[in-house]
Amino acid sequence: MKKYFLLLMVFPILFGCSTNSPNNNNPYLPNYTVNLEINLNLPLYYDLKFMSNAVYIPNQGVRGIIVFNNSGTSFSAFDAACPNQALSACSTMTFKKLDPNDPSKIDETNVVCACDNAEYSLFNGQSPGKQYPLKQYRVQVNGNILRVYN
Repeated sequence: MKKYFLLLMVFPILFGCSTNSPNNNNPYLPNYTVNLEINLNLPLYYDLKFMSNAVYIPNQGVRGIIVFNNSGTSFSAFDAACPNQALSACSTMTFKKLDPNDPSKIDETNVVCACDNAEYSLFNGQSPGKQYPLKQYRVQVNGNILRVYN
């Protein structure tokens, strides 16, 4: 009987925590509700059909959302707010420029914070030496529709 009681006590502990939810405990960024559907068949989001491409979507989250195609079938979504800076005029991330003389040449796998020139990878949201990663949102794929939410 004690074995069953112990098993009943341990079972909720083992299966009570979710491992697929991003940890967004960042004091610089507020938690705004995000619930966005993206149709990959629309021309605006066509680039997301290909691996290592990203699209910036304004007016969502804190400073807009960057949606990134990780592997062709797996997607990530990050807030475009600099995660290690208080919100200010320079705290919106932009894609890394490959050529300062040609703004059309960008690296869609990295974003840069204008406040401190910190560079973050869109593959994992990390920046070397920085305390907080990019604020991540959940992405659900259903055919050609992506649902970005928190």
